[in-house]
Amino acid sequence: QVHLVESGGGLVQAGGSLRLSCAASGSGLRIGAMGWYRQAPGKQRELVALITSGGSTNYADSVKGRFTISRDNAKKTVYLQMNNLKPEDTAVYYCNAEITLYGLATNVYWGQGTQVTVSS
Repeated sequence: QVHLVESGGGLVQAGGSLRLSCAASGSGLRIGAMGWYRQAPGKQRELVALITSGGSTNYADSVKGRFTISRDNAKKTVYLQMNNLKPEDTAVYYCNAEITLYGLATNVYWGQGTQVTVSS
């Protein structure tokens, strides 16, 4: 069974920083691309940042230059360093990962979400 567990959310003032972490657990995992998404109240879930197994990254225009995604393959963990946070970054942040179990089926798994609130 696969679990993605996020941590690091919270309340911060505008201009501040937070670092989110998301760790995958389970046996027989091969992890491909990992990403962070967010969903603000009344809005659709949107991609924030993506990182491939080889380390290539992609960012939403709204966070370029402020957020950095990284991963530690040995720890099966993806990180999102968020700097210069703005009130419009307030949302529930979700991580996801493409995971192949025992070399067989590949599925996309989601974490439970972590709240990030930026006050003005």
